[in-house]
Amino acid sequence: MRRLITGLLTVAALVVSLVAAPAPSSAAVGASFQNPVVGTPNSADPWLGYHNGNYYYAATTWTGRVLIRRSATLAGLRTAAETTVFTMSQPNAVSNMWAPSLHLLNGPNGQRWYLYYSAGPSACCGGQRQHVLESAGTDPMGPYTYKGALVLMPNNGWSIDGSVMTVGGVNYFVFSAFNNNSGFENGGLQSLYVSRLTNPWTPAALGSLISEPTLSWERQGNPVNEGPFVLQRGGRTFLTYSASYCGTPDYKIGALELTGSDPLNRGSWSKFASPWFQRSDANGVYGPAHHSFFKSPDGTEDWIVYHANDSSSQGCGTTRTSRAQRIAWNPDGTPSLGVPVSTTTVLAGPSGELGNPGAVTVQRLQSYNFQDRYVRHQSYGVRIDANVTPALDAQFRVVPGLADSAAVSFESVNFPGHYLRHNNYVLRLEPNTGTATFRQDATFRQVAGLADAAWSSFQSYNFPDRYIRHSNYQLRIDSITTAAGRSDATFRRTS
Repeated sequence: MRRLITGLLTVAALVVSLVAAPAPSSAAVGASFQNPVVGTPNSADPWLGYHNGNYYYAATTWTGRVLIRRSATLAGLRTAAETTVFTMSQPNAVSNMWAPSLHLLNGPNGQRWYLYYSAGPSACCGGQRQHVLESAGTDPMGPYTYKGALVLMPNNGWSIDGSVMTVGGVNYFVFSAFNNNSGFENGGLQSLYVSRLTNPWTPAALGSLISEPTLSWERQGNPVNEGPFVLQRGGRTFLTYSASYCGTPDYKIGALELTGSDPLNRGSWSKFASPWFQRSDANGVYGPAHHSFFKSPDGTEDWIVYHANDSSSQGCGTTRTSRAQRIAWNPDGTPSLGVPVSTTTVLAGPSGELGNPGAVTVQRLQSYNFQDRYVRHQSYGVRIDANVTPALDAQFRVVPGLADSAAVSFESVNFPGHYLRHNNYVLRLEPNTGTATFRQDATFRQVAGLADAAWSSFQSYNFPDRYIRHSNYQLRIDSITTAAGRSDATFRRTS
């Protein structure tokens, strides 16, 4: 009789816990998508931005036309129409348009969009120089007028891949050129330069050298620093760039940080010793680089758009496609660009698309009975650990459940598109394949903590008799029948 009464009380406690479950707190994410966001042929060296309800996208065309796509969602860019916003006819700049970059700047004519691009004659590629267009108003689609060529190197030498960096209210133009103003054949290093702008189409002086490809990972194929693009947060300025030759699978992203006061002084820049973003053979992504950054519509997330190949044998032409993914920030204030995701991974779109509410909650899961330990992923396994390094491994985006929006799913902060899911009852961090089984395996109902109603427990969506719990520090889903089990299955969502 005592066993019967105890069993009934246990069932009653579980029923009460479900009734008293705290309401999950998670915001809506954008429309899901898979990479590439834009396919061939006009999809290398991408720029992507969000402005007044729409995303805008431009990339290398290899022709004399500058094209822009527009879409209300990131997912919609793939099928969005290409609109010709400018056709080149300037002397020695009628073809081979590369690396467009758009910036909304205050100029002599008020606030305007300025579209910078590299171009040259029909014979590629020694004639490449920087050019700039100005919009008639504040619509990124234009119309545009030609403002001129930017003379950036001695004797108007070769220069490419320019974009604008604003530091202390001053606009600077950052670009790539040869340190000998000649080329690889004469021992030149393709390097990074910066020049202050007196207005959006006029450099104050020739470019100042700030970085050369001297590290081994910057010299695969050819010694190259190119495609500079600024990323700023918390008063810090990072100048990211593409390194090594674009025709190799080892094309990658590195970075400098402005640690001095003068952006024109090479001594004001410190180079990070290791690359920030590079090939992932496991994910089938090669040469991921030549990128830009953009904000989610609600301004709470930072995203990268970059080009990459699907094969290590593909080169520096029209096989490259544009891909996008969310980035994260380390506790030390540096960005974490992560690992380029597979094209089979389903990604949640940027937060705030189409007016979806609020920022997505980023939290840790603290163990109830080992309160110095937090849920973390490690080599895609999931466990509880103390003193998690890197710290981002223990941070998750709490999003509406993939199978039921009234429940929750946990997406990795530093591995976008990867979620906690059970597989043979064991929890792992795995990429969203988009299947119904994955969605169910990665969805959990948040209920009052089985050991303490002020905490939380997480009931499996498709195995409702099982809860997330740790066992020998490893996470799994189990039926809970003991007091020890209830403690193992109780967690706190915390910042």
